[in-house]
Amino acid sequence: MYNVYTGLIGVLISIMVAFNGVLANYIGNNYSSVIIHIVGLLGISFILLLNKNKMSMPKNIPLYLYSAGAIGVLTVLFSNISFNTLGASITLSLGLLGQSVSSIMIDNYGLFGMKVDKFNKKKIIGFALISLGIFIMTFY
Repeated sequence: MYNVYTGLIGVLISIMVAFNGVLANYIGNNYSSVIIHIVGLLGISFILLLNKNKMSMPKNIPLYLYSAGAIGVLTVLFSNISFNTLGASITLSLGLLGQSVSSIMIDNYGLFGMKVDKFNKKKIIGFALISLGIFIMTFY
């Protein structure tokens, strides 16, 4: 079931990047980022109300984990900027390459409290294919 969810994430991200980029064309990158995050806040607030979840904040959460919200803002902003010049496929492909490289480093070194999953040299083939695909999409 998680594989289905993951595939759905890919579809939703593609649609989201396109919608965000077009919205940014209408009202600008900064204002669209504000609207996107306000709509997201309203959406998750509605879900929390429906589920009747009570929000509690444990005291032992490392402070740096709260920066994910700021990273989300930068992700949307940079995606909107890139979308207008590169289009959806290159924006998402380069984003996927960046995610792959950073996730390999997080796994390999056990960063941010993750369990260590050492880099397997067979993954180089995957990176080479991703890079080749991005090269072909960009220049042909």
